Amino acid sequence: MSTPIAIHTDPSVHSTKDLKFLEIRYLNGPNMWTYHPVLEAIVDIGELENYPSDTIPGFYERLSSWLPSLIEHRCSYGEPGGFLRRVQEGTWPCHILEHVTLELQNLAGMRGGFGRARETSTSGVYKVVVSAWHKEITLKALYLARELVLAAMGFDQVQLAYDVQHAIGQLRDMIDSHWIGPSTACIVDAAAAHNIPSIRLLDKGNLIQLGHGSRSRYIWTAETDRTTAIAENISRDKELTKSLLRACGVPVPEGRIVTDPADAWLAAEDIGLPVVIKPGDGNHGRGVFIELSNREEIEAAFPIALQEGSDVLVERYIPGIEHRLLIVGGQLVAAARGDSVFVTGNGVSTIAKLIEDQINSDPRRGTSENHPLNFIELDNAIRMELAHQGYTSDSILPSGTKVRIQRNGNHAIDITDEVHPATADLAVLAARIIGLDIAGIDLVVEDISRPLAEQGGAIVEVNAGPSLLMHIKPAIGKPRPVGEAIIDQLFPDQDQGRIPVVGITGSKGMTTIARFVASLLTLSGRRTGLACSNGLYLDHRKIDHGNCANHKSARRILMNRTVEAAVFENGFDTMLEEGLAYDSCQVGIVTRIEPELNFAHQWIDTSEQVFKVLRTQVDVVSPTGGKREGDILPEIILPTGAAILNAQDPMLVQMADLCQGEVIYISCDPTLPVISVHRQEGTGPTRGKRAVTVRNWEILLIDGTAETILIRLDELQAKTGNHPVETAHLLAGVGAGWALGMSPDLIRTGLITFLQHQEKQSIVYQTF
Repeated sequence: MSTPIAIHTDPSVHSTKDLKFLEIRYLNGPNMWTYHPVLEAIVDIGELENYPSDTIPGFYERLSSWLPSLIEHRCSYGEPGGFLRRVQEGTWPCHILEHVTLELQNLAGMRGGFGRARETSTSGVYKVVVSAWHKEITLKALYLARELVLAAMGFDQVQLAYDVQHAIGQLRDMIDSHWIGPSTACIVDAAAAHNIPSIRLLDKGNLIQLGHGSRSRYIWTAETDRTTAIAENISRDKELTKSLLRACGVPVPEGRIVTDPADAWLAAEDIGLPVVIKPGDGNHGRGVFIELSNREEIEAAFPIALQEGSDVLVERYIPGIEHRLLIVGGQLVAAARGDSVFVTGNGVSTIAKLIEDQINSDPRRGTSENHPLNFIELDNAIRMELAHQGYTSDSILPSGTKVRIQRNGNHAIDITDEVHPATADLAVLAARIIGLDIAGIDLVVEDISRPLAEQGGAIVEVNAGPSLLMHIKPAIGKPRPVGEAIIDQLFPDQDQGRIPVVGITGSKGMTTIARFVASLLTLSGRRTGLACSNGLYLDHRKIDHGNCANHKSARRILMNRTVEAAVFENGFDTMLEEGLAYDSCQVGIVTRIEPELNFAHQWIDTSEQVFKVLRTQVDVVSPTGGKREGDILPEIILPTGAAILNAQDPMLVQMADLCQGEVIYISCDPTLPVISVHRQEGTGPTRGKRAVTVRNWEILLIDGTAETILIRLDELQAKTGNHPVETAHLLAGVGAGWALGMSPDLIRTGLITFLQHQEKQSIVYQTF
């Protein structure tokens, strides 16, 4: 657990006015609060229950001065300043804790915004819920917010002060080391915009799974599972890259690998001065020296370049400006220009001081990936550049004198619309020759709007896994939707990377229904993963014998790239304490709601609270199914999502109104008014409102006014023997198979097969 900022207090004074965390849960998926991950803290405010914010002298002034950006929080008034208005009028500490936690995350660069503070049935104990895209980062923010709020209250403080910037700095450090970078984030955000789910596969790092099971793809920053190791290795070998490009008629600078400083000079003489010296397999422009014109410079550059790679390359110098063209799936999607960086003398400051004052003070420069420009450091390359012009870092420039510090700095100027079509075609060809699905093509040319051949330009490097930051956050020009381009390449034709997912919750019968539905999916020809309280299965093979009705086991199924369909049992505990492992499902089943079974949980006291937890399964039912228009592969076309609900449970009938997809009622009593109304609503030229019920010992599939007899119960008993399975559970499984588009014949066969594999006990046909 993270350590909060220390608060200087008077040790002679002890106060019971505190915010105590009794319990903290990380809900890593859809939950009773929202569709997104949250941190839920149970907070005991003790005596502070008697101290709303308007009763604490100076509290509003301190809070609003330490976090002036809270003015943007709308709160219950729905307008900027709404939250601070609540603070002035009087609100309780947990409400303030919620907003301060969110704002600290926001100021540190972590997106978010959802928050709630709710009373429990215990006086002085509240639930505080805040967006949590990363557990440890939000946990740290929560503790920092607690210390800030207590400091602003001032009950124990000798000095009423709080270092907000230090707190934000701690969170930024955690974000830099724990969270995904902006290049990865732009792809994940584009995936989310296309309703494609994502799973982070490493606690630290940028390896992300997009999609589920057999429909999933991997990205790692700007590399994908289509980026081959061969292509990546070729791109790292600059000499090999050039030889392949040259063989295909792509203009590249003349050059060769050299063995030592003396050999570098010989190569430069053969090629013709000036030359470029760079690592033969380096990246990010490190150890690159441009326009070297004498032996001293060339021999001095050799050891520095060698430090950045395994060998050194000498190339002919191409006059012009370096540009980066981003190629995705054979198309130019963005382009950026590098630019020389200069300082201007003032007659007083050294060049080193001018670099800090005129260059590094630019707020666009920084060490994190959120900064489009890097800090300029006085490394050997910069010192050589200065020496080339007759200066050192200690030189004091006369007023008005301009000196170049870096020839080709960050590629941070967007020029996508200026690229000549012939140049774009050459860049696409270069990426194809090397074999990269995503490539950063570096070329040097005077004017990017003219063809390379007209001006002696050349492609100088082909990069795998190129940075996307220059295109999504250019220093000058408009951002380009490079994440969208990568997603369109990975998931063409509106594919959402989804497999059929069935989620089951309720008070009883979940495991039986889950196993029945999984057996139906396996029978239909899909490789099916099942996570239930009886274990974890791949088809009929049991690979874990423990209780697997939990978030971790469900994620294992979704991460398995052989799985073509998934079935999950979600008990009340899992939904309450972990959240769902998936953001959307094709079928959501709720067996029944018996609130009294869950009142043993701390802080769960009412039927309404139980309802809010279990309704999550219905909330995530897909309104469509992720169908791809014109797809010729029927096995990946998903039908409209459906909730399977017991019509005999009034709470589930109420839950039906929350479903964004179809509702299929199940009932052992076909005469229920809700069934009759449901059927009537489905009459007409459109498809009917469906239900699965039993009448005269016949299981019926009802679709509006149409009825289909699936099988008689006595016939089923004769074929399967005596087995202890409730009829209601069978109806739920039948409804799921029907919702997934299975034919009555397949469902009938699956039902018989499933029951034949149950223990040889007396079958009990019961109603709910």
